Amino acid sequence: MPRSKRFELLSQRPVNKDSCIHEWPEKGLVNMESPFDPLPSLKIVNGIVKEMDGKKQKEFDLIDHFIVKYALNLKMAPKAMAMDSLTIARMITDIHVPREKIVEIFSGLTPAKILQVVGYLNPVEMMMALQKMRARKTPANQAHVTNRKDNPVLLAADAAEAALRGFAEEETTVGVSRSAAMNALAILVGSQTGRGGVLTQCAVEEALNLKLGMLGLTTYSETLSVYGTESTFKDGDDTPWSKAFLASAYASRGVKVRFTSGTGSEVLMGNAEGKSMLYLEIRCLLCIKGAGSQGVQNGSISCVALPLSLPGGARTILAENLIATLLDLEIASGNDAMSSHSDIRKSAKLMAQFLPGTDFICSGYSSVPKVDNMFGGGNFDSDDYDDYLILQRDFLTNGGLLPVREEEVIEVRRKAAKAMQALFKKLNFPPITDEEVERVPFVYGSQEMPERDRVEDLNASERILKENITGVEVARILYEEGFKEIAEKIFEIQKQRVAGDYLQTSAIFDSHFNVLSAINDPNDYRGPGTGYRLEGEIKRKITNLPQAKDPRETLMVSPNETISMRVEEIGIAASGKDPNEVIIGLGPAFGTVLRETINGLPHREVLKEMIRGIEKEGCKVRVIKIYETSDCAFIGHKAAQLSGSGIAIGLQSKGTAVIHRKDLPPLNNLELLSQASNATLETYYTLGANAARYAKGLPVSPLPVVIDNTARLKYIVQTTLLHMKETEEVHPHRPPKELRIEF
Repeated sequence: MPRSKRFELLSQRPVNKDSCIHEWPEKGLVNMESPFDPLPSLKIVNGIVKEMDGKKQKEFDLIDHFIVKYALNLKMAPKAMAMDSLTIARMITDIHVPREKIVEIFSGLTPAKILQVVGYLNPVEMMMALQKMRARKTPANQAHVTNRKDNPVLLAADAAEAALRGFAEEETTVGVSRSAAMNALAILVGSQTGRGGVLTQCAVEEALNLKLGMLGLTTYSETLSVYGTESTFKDGDDTPWSKAFLASAYASRGVKVRFTSGTGSEVLMGNAEGKSMLYLEIRCLLCIKGAGSQGVQNGSISCVALPLSLPGGARTILAENLIATLLDLEIASGNDAMSSHSDIRKSAKLMAQFLPGTDFICSGYSSVPKVDNMFGGGNFDSDDYDDYLILQRDFLTNGGLLPVREEEVIEVRRKAAKAMQALFKKLNFPPITDEEVERVPFVYGSQEMPERDRVEDLNASERILKENITGVEVARILYEEGFKEIAEKIFEIQKQRVAGDYLQTSAIFDSHFNVLSAINDPNDYRGPGTGYRLEGEIKRKITNLPQAKDPRETLMVSPNETISMRVEEIGIAASGKDPNEVIIGLGPAFGTVLRETINGLPHREVLKEMIRGIEKEGCKVRVIKIYETSDCAFIGHKAAQLSGSGIAIGLQSKGTAVIHRKDLPPLNNLELLSQASNATLETYYTLGANAARYAKGLPVSPLPVVIDNTARLKYIVQTTLLHMKETEEVHPHRPPKELRIEF
């Protein structure tokens, strides 16, 4: 059968490139409500859990044992489990129930009970709850800083820019594992060039990751992955205990720890055991809590397209973010891996975390172009900075990014490259050329950078590990080479690792290395007027975008500017007697305060063409100025009352025009040029000619209507300002004046 053209075009929309499947609960392809999820239960005898969620103690798998021993508050559990799930759900969104009370209740809930409670919440309620339950009051954001060539100069420059843009954390990874130390070094130097206090990590194999942390080249780690089924743990040769031990190793060396989980990993690995994705994620989160981690990155992360292929995917991802906060964990809430081909869908998903705010709205906003993102492509990347900044300004919310000026970015990128150049020279690493230093401030991506000797860079990276080059050594060299400010910041990072204050829940640094965490910056949201509010200097920065213009200066007319048209008032405009007359009624600012139309056509030329059109058709022209109104329809209507033929053109200063007849109501007309932004001089000539033909009673072919659907977007501010100026010239009691025009 023939295809509907509309359906054919719909099928080609970006969103239809996304996967979309039906649920298959038996295989775990279901987000929240699997018929195979257990019902909540808990039996404790003499302090020992004999049953949890319908499973006897002898049936417990290793995850059940770990949760019971380390994550479940057995003192709170009997009371919490006895509470009605709907009642708990309502308490979560109740501004009168403090966050601390909710955290206490959830410390005693089993995975199935948590699933049941959260199942009562719709997405808006989850967002309300997330605003209340996140650990740290001040929201923040994390960046991904990578490139496909593992180019250390570009990494440092991109890290510096990301820090300048406000990211509190920066994460890199590698194209080749041997690049790890060099990449970690590059973003350490770059981040502290952009601003002090940015935490950094390199996502690589755990032993190597730990080594980098011990050398002081990284300051946090979020590569500790956990899973919701025993079979998936075994597949990765892991247990909750081994992950807990590794977390302790990081923390004992002053490295901030954040685990990674997220819906979909178990079913992706073929080990979902017939349970819903969210139920398994809750088990993950309880393992993370039991392991002693201060936080987690979840939100499906690398598997995000899988839950989104099923009904309720975005709701489920929001739910897993919320559950992390209910368990008093820091949350880096995803929005990192590409979730959709559709910009609409990606942005809609972002709003679930962006509007309520999370500890880290993105657990990896790609600060580089998509082609250079070695994490598989970002949901948002460097091309989207201005969109993201506008969203912050639109909603007056802090999404963790700040506007920057181009010259600032160029300078900080060059500074980072120069610091790396000096450091490489002192360490006898492959030289960084002046060409690289001068090019890196301006490039889009790695393809524009001069080629480096990749083999020699890899050898230098391995030397860092073999020679145990530490962050302290890096700081010393930079200090001696004249980069005192960067050196002091890198050294301060090393000192903070010893102090350990940033190991607390949800800790970040401000630019002065003051810690903000759930301890000294706790989320105190209790309804309107409480919690984090965008105000003061941060509000000023977020609203003061580089592209924002001062409307006071937009329409300034130079006193020295000439209009090349002499306009003289010669008296009060009287009613005309000549039936061959057409009046042009001008708006009160035409040719004086304002000199051109909205799309830049000089008033002189517009008026000349309109007169030419009228005269070409054999009519006489009288030009008057209407002072009592700035409304186009009423300008035209008033002029028509004075016209000998009863036909007049009303012309606003911004170019909107109407052909009116005196017997018509003011808001009716013969023809209307509503979108002056589309008008040309030929348009105004045609309007004049048509008005004359109406006056002579001749057939008229109306001006073709040209509609630009983007006109409002492009011109609404200018329209407002122009009409504001026009309206300022209105004098309600001033009669129309006849004009003498000389071109």
